[in-house]
Amino acid sequence: MTAATAQLLGRLALSWLAVVAAAFVLVRLMPSDPVEVFLAHVNVRSGPEIVAAYRAQWGLDEPLAAQFLHWLGGFVTFDWGVSFETGRPVAADFAARLPYSAAIGFGGMVLAVTGGFALGFFAAHRPGGLADALSRGLAVAGQALPAFAAGLVLLWVLGVQLRWIDVFGGGSVERVLLPTLLVAFFSLGPMSRLTRAGFAEVKRSPYYRTALAKGRSQAGALWHHGRAAGVLTLVAGLAPELAWIIGGTAVAEIVFGVPGVSERVVQAVNHRDYAILQPYIALVALWVALVLQGARILRRTLDPRLP
Repeated sequence: MTAATAQLLGRLALSWLAVVAAAFVLVRLMPSDPVEVFLAHVNVRSGPEIVAAYRAQWGLDEPLAAQFLHWLGGFVTFDWGVSFETGRPVAADFAARLPYSAAIGFGGMVLAVTGGFALGFFAAHRPGGLADALSRGLAVAGQALPAFAAGLVLLWVLGVQLRWIDVFGGGSVERVLLPTLLVAFFSLGPMSRLTRAGFAEVKRSPYYRTALAKGRSQAGALWHHGRAAGVLTLVAGLAPELAWIIGGTAVAEIVFGVPGVSERVVQAVNHRDYAILQPYIALVALWVALVLQGARILRRTLDPRLP
């Protein structure tokens, strides 16, 4: 392992640890005691002895630093404990729900990247044309419309008005396809505008004009000389979009009733289920750190001139 790689891994580990430690404290500052919330949920009359027994069972009677070190040791060894609410292993619960969340999140991002790249190319090829106007409209709509509102409208149109889907049950269309399209919709506009900017920069370059002078078509010259620039700008904007994918997937799961990880986390917030919230936050922090660093490395690989 080189010194640069070791330094990079050290920075990633320290930043992840700082975020996780801060989140650990903030989660415990949430109002309401998880034991009281649990006892009220199961309709058990609480008393000091019962509360103390549950706090001891869940490790909440230890000092905060000891709780964090105990949880951290379990997390890195994949011993994530059991849910306060259900009593089931947290890792097994996440593993059962992860395929839904991964299919929606990554499926939506693949559609947004491929569709945004194509739309950005045609928008740059004909500025002011239909593709340009569509990409601009999608970008504005993605910023102006709340994701949950767009999902509810989609359910109302397809399920209530057109009756193409089953709102109260349904299969793969309602559980995967529609949420995936919702995630893709809110990333398609920004992806296309970033790609358009990369291609538009190439159109102002001397080598593009030289290619035209040699007889190449505008579309051919733009694609030949501009696709690398389009990919580079797309990668620059892909990192924050991949970080946003967590929130977009969560909204899609809630709106469409998908039994994914995010839906379980919302339940955990309501029940103050620290055992669910802590590993979820740690995984999200790790995902964001890896995505941002991976995008930085990829951009340097594509363009060594970048710092």
